[in-house]
Amino acid sequence: MSSFRIEGGHRLSGEIVPQGAKNEALQVLCAVLLTDAPVHITNIPEIADVNNQIELLRRIGVKVTRHAKGDMTFQADAVDLQYLQSDEFLERSSRLRGSIMLVGPLLTRYGRAMVSKPGGDKIGRRRVDTHFLGMQKLGAKFSYDAERGIFDITADRLKGAYMLLDEASLTGTANIIMAAVMAKGTTTIYNAACEPYIQQLCKMLQRMGAQIEGIASNLLTIHGVDRLHGTEHRILPDMIEVGSFIGMAAMCGDGIRIKDVSYKDLGIIPYTFRRLGINVQHQGDDIYIPCHEHYEIESFIDGSFMTFADAPWPGLTPDLLSVLLVVSTQAKGSVLIHQKMFESRLFFVDKLIDMGAQIILCDPHRAVVVGHDHQVRLRAGRMTSPDIRAGIALLIAAMSAEGISTISNIEQIDRGYEDIEGRFNALGANITRIS
Repeated sequence: MSSFRIEGGHRLSGEIVPQGAKNEALQVLCAVLLTDAPVHITNIPEIADVNNQIELLRRIGVKVTRHAKGDMTFQADAVDLQYLQSDEFLERSSRLRGSIMLVGPLLTRYGRAMVSKPGGDKIGRRRVDTHFLGMQKLGAKFSYDAERGIFDITADRLKGAYMLLDEASLTGTANIIMAAVMAKGTTTIYNAACEPYIQQLCKMLQRMGAQIEGIASNLLTIHGVDRLHGTEHRILPDMIEVGSFIGMAAMCGDGIRIKDVSYKDLGIIPYTFRRLGINVQHQGDDIYIPCHEHYEIESFIDGSFMTFADAPWPGLTPDLLSVLLVVSTQAKGSVLIHQKMFESRLFFVDKLIDMGAQIILCDPHRAVVVGHDHQVRLRAGRMTSPDIRAGIALLIAAMSAEGISTISNIEQIDRGYEDIEGRFNALGANITRIS
């Protein structure tokens, strides 16, 4: 297990470029299984979760050709169906939550998929019902071996159907879309997730020959086709990383430019930071955050307490609430952070309280932050990263704190952020990785 040693108090300046979007990458990598033709993908983030997904594809039999950093071609013309039933495959897929999205492509192209109960962040129960209810609607049959933790899903040929999803699940929607593109007939998905990542997946599938209507809405209509062909695809910048950098710049920056952010795809993120009092300047396709000696949390129009709550797109992504919470600790004013989707994601605030933050954890879903207005700096501390987003939030807190902090279990951060210490150190931070 590795850790970060962070010498806090350094002021950061310069430019930083966001990596490709992790959540989009995990979807489009699964989509390469839908065709035997080459699929060329660029701006792939080289992070642990994505690298593990690529290795899983390679072991399945997908040919992977690396052209340059983040630039690869995939060809699934010799998939090893026997390996898909092996204990090794099932064990590897259990480590990665993104592996669940292999089900749709494998089922629609080969008629069978097996997958272990997926892993991922330990942020409370993350059910997969939406995935399998969607597959059932398309005519699949599945069974669950509780002793081995294995789902076995079969179908002769999927058939289009109408479905109203029980939740606007990002990975569930992606999985169902990939299953439906070669199903017989028409599939209608209502209450579909419509994040830019889903829009990107749909546009990629359209270029491969899929017929999809309603992209960017929560009502998708998919007319099944017999086969798909190859394409080229470029992954968007990671909006969660962009938001993390805005928070880092507000807490520690002396003027930081975030380059090539695809601003039109950031949704409500810049506005949310502005409500914290952060000066988020939109310049071309960049974001510039000047030095903040002071920032004040807004109130609602009627003067009531500001609340940030997560919601399906175009609402606020739950992945940024941890960063918003940390940034709030040095604001003037108070804010309620309401994490609706996951019941364990706010437990990391105990570490922030140890660092001197004024936070009341009301229950597993709500925390009240009373900002210091830069009158009291956070203290250095020893902490452990419980998940990707809490990890980056703790790293930002440590960079702004007085003294030397240590964060262990940084493999969690590596799952979502590429060479984060190298990129922050290039701005003036002092972060050392200790193996």
